[in-house]
Order: sequence, then C-alpha cells, then structure tokens
Amino acid sequence: MPHVLTGKDQLRNLFAALTEQTFQIDYGVADPPLIDYLADLLVRFSRLDVVFKVRNLVGQRLEEVATMIMEAEHCTAKPKAEIHRHIGDFTLFWTGVYPEALKRLKGFDRQDAMINYQEQGKRSYFLASQLIAQPDNRDCSVLRRLSTEFELCSEGLRKVRSEWEHLSSR
Repeated sequence: MPHVLTGKDQLRNLFAALTEQTFQIDYGVADPPLIDYLADLLVRFSRLDVVFKVRNLVGQRLEEVATMIMEAEHCTAKPKAEIHRHIGDFTLFWTGVYPEALKRLKGFDRQDAMINYQEQGKRSYFLASQLIAQPDNRDCSVLRRLSTEFELCSEGLRKVRSEWEHLSSR
C-alpha cells in the first residue's frame, strides 16, 4: 500500500526543499544538521501553540522574550536549556520569517521594547548549547552554530519565506 503524505509531511518536504535550496545553493552553506533544524523550526512554528509554548508557573503563555528570560532564570538546567532554545527559535523566527512583526513585538508599551532580538537569540542559543553540552551531542553543535551564524540564518529564512510566497503566487 502506498504511503500517503499528511499535510505535516507535505509542509516538512516543502520547507526542507526550500531551506536546502536557499542555504546550500544560494548561500553555499553545506551543513545538513543546521539546514534540517531550520526546516524543522519552520514546521514547528507553523503552529501558534508552539510559537508561544513557554508558560509561567500558573500556566499562562509567555509572549515576550523578556518574560521568557525571567522564567528561564527560575528553572533547573534541563527546562532552562529548553527555554533558552525556544527563545533562540522565537527570535530567529520573527527576525527571519516575519521581521515586519518586530515593530509590534517590540512596541514601546511592551517589555521587549529594548531587547535586541538578534543579540538575545545568539545569547540564548549559546546558553542552551552550554546547558546541554555533552561529548558528541549533535544538538549542542547545531545550537552553537545557530548562535554564531544567527544573522546568516535569519537572512536565509527571510529568503525561504520569499521563495514560498513566490510559489504560492503561481
């Protein structure tokens, strides 16, 4: 019996192809683990409940980086690493895929008004990599690369969005 692709599989295939094309062909970045991570990020963040998955102690979703950082400071190592990874993903998603939303996300009336999303994303990926650091940990290596190459990844995700918008306009 042939395998039928689900919507999530199709979305994953689309994002994987666009991300691979952009990073390998357009940018000359041949790093399959990094490219896979970015494609997976796009699939995961296609769900609003994942974009805002960090919750405080009473279960309220946290929608600002400032409050996510405060929440991370009250956690033990494993949850702290996951929150920092999420902050990295959150800031990379908004700076790369929807930079036009930053004006609202960092509005003068918001706690994130003074936060530099690129710098905080780099810092959060670095902290997450340090908190999960183990020999031969592939995630640790990818998180370090996301930290050092944040701007490139953000720019690449902007191009991926442009490509999927071009496909959808056909």
